[in-house]
Amino acid sequence: MRSEQQYIDLFAGCEDMICHNSAPAMNALRARALADFERLGFPSTKSEDYKYTDVDQAFAPDYGLNINRLAIPVNPYDVFRCDVPNLSTSLYFVVNDSFYDKELPKAHLPEGVYAGGLRMFAERYPAIATRYYGKAASSEKDGLIALNTMLAQDGFVVYVPEGVEVERPIQLVNIFRSDVDTMANRRILVIMEPRSRARLLVCDHSIDDVKFLATQVVEIFAGEGAYFDYYDLEESSVSTTRFSSLHVRQAARSNVLVNGITLTNGLTRNNYYVELDGEYAESSLCGMAILDKEQQVDTYTHITHAVPNGTSDELFKNVLNDRAVGAFSGRILVKEGAEKTVANQTNRNLCATREARMYSKPQLEIYADDVKCSHGMSTGQLDENALFYIRSRGIPFEEARMLLSVAFTADVIEHVRLEALKDRLHKLVEKRFRGELAKCADCRICK
Repeated sequence: MRSEQQYIDLFAGCEDMICHNSAPAMNALRARALADFERLGFPSTKSEDYKYTDVDQAFAPDYGLNINRLAIPVNPYDVFRCDVPNLSTSLYFVVNDSFYDKELPKAHLPEGVYAGGLRMFAERYPAIATRYYGKAASSEKDGLIALNTMLAQDGFVVYVPEGVEVERPIQLVNIFRSDVDTMANRRILVIMEPRSRARLLVCDHSIDDVKFLATQVVEIFAGEGAYFDYYDLEESSVSTTRFSSLHVRQAARSNVLVNGITLTNGLTRNNYYVELDGEYAESSLCGMAILDKEQQVDTYTHITHAVPNGTSDELFKNVLNDRAVGAFSGRILVKEGAEKTVANQTNRNLCATREARMYSKPQLEIYADDVKCSHGMSTGQLDENALFYIRSRGIPFEEARMLLSVAFTADVIEHVRLEALKDRLHKLVEKRFRGELAKCADCRICK
């Protein structure tokens, strides 16, 4: 064992406290998760999938955990004002890894819809929580999921009953707040029953100038004919490390969009697992990262077509400056019998300096005959001809570079199906490339 032992010892000494401050549906999985973590440990750089991210090194420091669920001295409704024009959301907060329930949005959700804390949901609806929690993200094969399942005590849930449409987007803001180096273990559970519709925007922010470490597990269940958007906007800090694992299960004729955008971070590892288990399911998986200094984003995707007539569209882009590092490993698996599958995977990257590094490995694994599948990857610098053309119009070099970089990332943002959010993201990306503070007006969290 390497750095795993401190977490095993922590759980052994604090198991009663961890369970006391959580819910039975979550506690029921802890023993199995502990056994899996003891067996698996952290992923090693010797593994092809984690070749460029040293997980053991990231978890080696002695981070503080709020196992006793002490109140954090911050009222996020007082300090956070999201200024996305014309985007009216139902706004919720998770502080570190605890759902903030002292104040809740006044906006009324449709009858039967639940948006709120995972612990509260599991206590109020134990049968539903037991049916879904931990069923898409199994700890059996992934040590990071095992660790999160072992330690997570709360999280956030969106539950939409059959045939219900939630017109107002739901927004969750994850806030890191602490005076000491802190670790948080977050869970997000989304349950979309048949023919339901909803959209969720998740934003990550770090307030204090200390080191933060987050493990996050997201499970999304889309029932037959369900329609769901998941947007993940990371604007944390260079001292924040995040390991996120997102799992999607799609039934027949469901439509799910996942779009993850990293504007500011330290080290980020994003795992995406999508399973199309019903015919005529449609999946769109997108992401982009803008990196400089010594920031790093490592992306792993795995899309499984298990039945015929499924469609998946995958697009990831990265722009790297200074000594930034990016990695992308994408796999599309078309199982035997999954005829008429249409699957496209694209990864495009820009390295603005010689010191920046990008590693890419697209993969197709096909066991069916009548399919349309493609993958493509490119890594290079800005088009010199385009740069010359813009500069010949009197535009300075740095401005020309910025314009081309913004244009390069535009198609990822165009996949956003919320017009107000799409417009705001275009502006935030431009500010990021200009080196300006990409912050929301009147928000004392974004620095």
